[in-house]
Amino acid sequence: MSEHPEHSPHGFTEKDVQREVTELQGKSATAARLFDIRRIIGGLFVIYGVIVTITGLTDGDAAIDKAQGVNINLWTGLGMLALGLFFLIWLKLRPAAPPPLEAIPEERPGTE
Repeated sequence: MSEHPEHSPHGFTEKDVQREVTELQGKSATAARLFDIRRIIGGLFVIYGVIVTITGLTDGDAAIDKAQGVNINLWTGLGMLALGLFFLIWLKLRPAAPPPLEAIPEERPGTE
């Protein structure tokens, strides 16, 4: 009972398995770029920064007097916006690196 070396007992060839692994690695790299922590942190800081900045712009005299004459919401919101934009610009200028070439299986001659 000899089986062909290319076929597994489940009927998949080595090429099928390699192709599937390559596709999964590509999806994994895309997911890693999508869920890059810089994108999440930057996005949250920009959203919260906009909210706090708007609050600071609409604060009345009582809120400013409570903070000893400093419009703390405005300055905190602007700081959050700056930090969020820093993270997003950093992400744009230095995107996540693709997986190393050693991780991607190569087609070897004679393995068809």
